[in-house]
Amino acid sequence: MSPLPPGIRCFISFSREQWYRTFILILTFLLYTSFHLSRKPISIVKGELHKNCSRVKNIEQHHYTTLASSGDETFSNESWCNWKPFDKSNYKQLLGALDYSFLCAYAIGMYFSGIIGERLPIRYYLTFGMLSSGFFTALFGLGYFYNIHNLKFYLFAQIANGFVQTTGWPSVITCIGNWFGKGRRGLIMGIWNSHTSVGNILGSLIAGYWVSSCWGLSFVVPGIIIAFMGIICFLFLIEHPKDVKCYSPSNDMQKKYLNGMNGFKSNGHILKALQHEQNQDTQCLLSGKENGLIPGTHIVVVNTDTSNGNGMSAISFFGALRIPGVIEFSLCLLFAKLVSYTFLFWLPLYIKNVEHLDAKGAGDLSTLFDVGGIFGGILAGLISDKLRKRALTCGVMLLLAAPTLYIFSAVSQMGLGPTIAMLIICGALVNGPYALITTAVSADLGTHKSLKGNAKALSTVTAIIDGTGSVGAALGPLLAGLLAPSGWNNVFYMLMTADACALLLLIRLILKELHFNCVKQEDSAQKTRRWKVVCICLLVSFSVNIRKAGRSKIVKALQNRTKEH
Repeated sequence: MSPLPPGIRCFISFSREQWYRTFILILTFLLYTSFHLSRKPISIVKGELHKNCSRVKNIEQHHYTTLASSGDETFSNESWCNWKPFDKSNYKQLLGALDYSFLCAYAIGMYFSGIIGERLPIRYYLTFGMLSSGFFTALFGLGYFYNIHNLKFYLFAQIANGFVQTTGWPSVITCIGNWFGKGRRGLIMGIWNSHTSVGNILGSLIAGYWVSSCWGLSFVVPGIIIAFMGIICFLFLIEHPKDVKCYSPSNDMQKKYLNGMNGFKSNGHILKALQHEQNQDTQCLLSGKENGLIPGTHIVVVNTDTSNGNGMSAISFFGALRIPGVIEFSLCLLFAKLVSYTFLFWLPLYIKNVEHLDAKGAGDLSTLFDVGGIFGGILAGLISDKLRKRALTCGVMLLLAAPTLYIFSAVSQMGLGPTIAMLIICGALVNGPYALITTAVSADLGTHKSLKGNAKALSTVTAIIDGTGSVGAALGPLLAGLLAPSGWNNVFYMLMTADACALLLLIRLILKELHFNCVKQEDSAQKTRRWKVVCICLLVSFSVNIRKAGRSKIVKALQNRTKEH
């Protein structure tokens, strides 16, 4: 009998549950990649909606000059090559309004999306959102083909798209939270969260391919892609392990201990081990009473909606806010996402102005910021897993990000080489905390021990954190549009201030994590001292008993001799 081929041996070495988890990880990665892919085109097309007409190709200029000489007033002014209504001097404010309308709708809709998502099947909810997002993304591009110059049309497309895109993040995070436990959540989600940067890169490349020739396709093609992925979601997404009769992460842990893999025999040891595994990632965020029994002010209030039929009630909005750490991380994400989304929407235009590139070249160069974001998200997840300190990891990266932004603003004036290096470094430091908070931290808090096993809080908690962050994402591009006319330096000062505010909001949690570590070390030292005292007492007791035993033998021997005499 011949041995099995190496590929088949590798294939059968993984269990059924592991294959399903790998499939879900890849599928949700691709699904949310398409979301970010459809958001990126607006930042690439900005440079085409309003450009320097004096630099347009000679053949194109000759064509429109001929039209102007024939009496067409449309092409007789110096902004003849721009797309109305973005051809006026206030074009930066109008482009900022497009960003603000999308992000404001996204921020408002996110608070409702998480609550709705807890009560509907994820697969249907996510499919609807992706199909709708594909339609509204393509609708913006149709303005090019139908020669639409009404600002209200483009604002409507952005607002509608912002609302329907809120279905994405709470859904995929909930699905990932259902399939993966906390053991290496930071690293797994750090790698998985690279879909944000991968989507931005692909969106930039796809939009940049058509931006100079037919910018309408820069929106239509991404719209088709996300709609197609919505169909894939409907056909293949598995919401929960129990749907395919697989073990959930907590059940896997229980199964492992029941099988005696770690030598536990009693139910009490099993329960203690499970409880330790569940609390290990989030307990260092709390101190004092928060590390013990949850007091009255921290009792989570849930509503009585059990319509989804699994016997557990979905958490209320205010109940989710009572989970320790939710408010701090939500406000921190507000400022962190403000910085990240300002780069997302304005970096190509900044590079175009500073490096004097065309819209395609600026869009391609801006992808390096997202390349740095991939490394930053993975690094943040890996460090936080090793240290088990989410807040401290975010705080250190935010502390380094502020001076790095200042260096980037100065270095970008010196040429293309230094700009490339600083784009990667800034991307890592800016997107690292943002990625960690929206993934591992949200999943940790959504399965916090104060919920007492209620698994229906993950979508709501994720929506609250990401929704609050989206408020900052809406303010960032708007403020950039208002400050850019007075100079790009003012935009960078605003971004550095935002990073400093994000760091200050995490100070309390950072101190608690450090205090928890000190207490843990003190407890370890006390335990060591106790063991030393116990050992000394045992030795003393043992020696005393030996002496007593020896004396008693001597006394008995003397007594026996006396009797003999």
